[in-house]
Amino acid sequence: SGNYYNQGEIRKKELEQSCCVLGIPASDVTVVDHRDLPDDPAVEWDTQLLATLVLEHIEAKNINLVVTFDAGGVSGHANHISLYKAVRYNVCKLLWAGLVLLRKQSQGRCCVLVLESVNLFRKYISFLDVLISCLLPRDALFILTEEETEQAKRAMRCHRSQLLWFRQLYLLCSRYLVLNSLRLL
Repeated sequence: SGNYYNQGEIRKKELEQSCCVLGIPASDVTVVDHRDLPDDPAVEWDTQLLATLVLEHIEAKNINLVVTFDAGGVSGHANHISLYKAVRYNVCKLLWAGLVLLRKQSQGRCCVLVLESVNLFRKYISFLDVLISCLLPRDALFILTEEETEQAKRAMRCHRSQLLWFRQLYLLCSRYLVLNSLRLL
């Protein structure tokens, strides 16, 4: 629930506000508040527990596309990395069993894309990273329009409790507010 600084309730409301800016209704927002999954950048979450929760959510909502962090967690945050490991665990477990991830007769299959972590230089050169990203291998590259970038910034600003100095820098010049390169898991 984002309770690292005892701000879980505040951060839940900020998340709902941010999603509203992005056109995501509050009814589609699920906040997991589990005692064994504390919001702590130093804690690696239990992969099997998180994998079970993620898979239950995917199945309950009939989700056919999952976008998650890669092994670097974009910022190196242990919780982000744990989420990647849990999603990868689900994919590997189901493939090992000879199944296609969430194969459903009426829904097709669930596709998993992971967001590429880039080095600090590329992370903060904003739109200039388009040139580099276009030359590198990836499965998908999303380049936001100016309007979409402004919408993403408005959504980020909803997270007032988290807007420390380095996140202000992020709002000014992060490539993730302009483009995102992803690969299939």
